[in-house]
Amino acid sequence: MDVSLNNQTKDILQQLAKALRAHGWTLAAAESCTGGLLSGALTALPGSSDYYLGGIIAYSNQVKHRILGVEERLLSTFGAVSEQTAAAMAEGMVRLMGSDMAISVTGIAGPESDGTQKPVGLVYIGIAGMKGTRVVRHQFSGERQNIRSCSVTAALRQALDYIADTEPNKQNGL
Repeated sequence: MDVSLNNQTKDILQQLAKALRAHGWTLAAAESCTGGLLSGALTALPGSSDYYLGGIIAYSNQVKHRILGVEERLLSTFGAVSEQTAAAMAEGMVRLMGSDMAISVTGIAGPESDGTQKPVGLVYIGIAGMKGTRVVRHQFSGERQNIRSCSVTAALRQALDYIADTEPNKQNGL
């Protein structure tokens, strides 16, 4: 497993670390198709224990259900790779870890599909926290490692955007 980060990912990670520290927020991660790469990235910077609580690699539906609390009905209706599952994974991680926010990643990294009609490279990334839950659908291309790396970069970017979108509205005194 290669946890080396490209320059773009390092830059986003540094910005995310700065934003988390500035807010005093903690973060956790629930991963499926990235298999620990996201947690590896989140712990790549010295001092990441200031904001990163930990992660769960929920590769199987059993782990998604038993550990993260994703309902079996949801998994059987929408599948492991779905907007609904990504949202439930992130929300379950916030509950499990007591973090201020959580990232979830679920997708099909390939090289083959998961037996459904869903294409290789389909990834859903969820962010849950104090301002609700947001899920973004991505369609990455390339080999398995590229899809996983792109997923990590996109997840870090979404977390950074989530924090930026939750900045207090100074005009209203919030």
